[in-house]
Amino acid sequence: MVFNAKIPVQSRQTRPTFENITPQVREIVEQSGVRNGSVLVYSPHTTCSVQIQEYSDGQTYYGVELIMQDLVNALAKIIPTCTNEGQYLHPCFEHIDQAAKLRGEKPFWSLNTDAHLRSVLMGRSVQIPIIDGEMQLGEFGMIWFGDWDQVRARLRTAIVQVQGE
Repeated sequence: MVFNAKIPVQSRQTRPTFENITPQVREIVEQSGVRNGSVLVYSPHTTCSVQIQEYSDGQTYYGVELIMQDLVNALAKIIPTCTNEGQYLHPCFEHIDQAAKLRGEKPFWSLNTDAHLRSVLMGRSVQIPIIDGEMQLGEFGMIWFGDWDQVRARLRTAIVQVQGE
């Protein structure tokens, strides 16, 4: 049996966005009726990732969980935030030109190379076993959808696929 669902996630501009989607995924698993199997949580967006992490019991002034801000800070040391054209090889002029012509994108929207690289490093999906109708996240595990793109706010989607019996 396969059961599919989607979870909308609204990102914010000027900083990475992290949303705890664990409650929505739990509800989808319950709706599926699967007692034993697995659930895949996937991002189709090339600047987003899905990860399992715990709560911090504290947030930054912007409402970011402290553990997620620690992740942002650590990744910024190896993948600095893109602040101007030419900082990274991507995007080249042709990419920016095509994005404007084909999709009406503004040139500065392409200054998100750091988001693409962070997404690749963190991964775009997680798969969690379901045993006796319960996701096996451990005592502190939460499913986080992260949008690393800081140049604009957008409505994103997490795809959830439950398989099993």
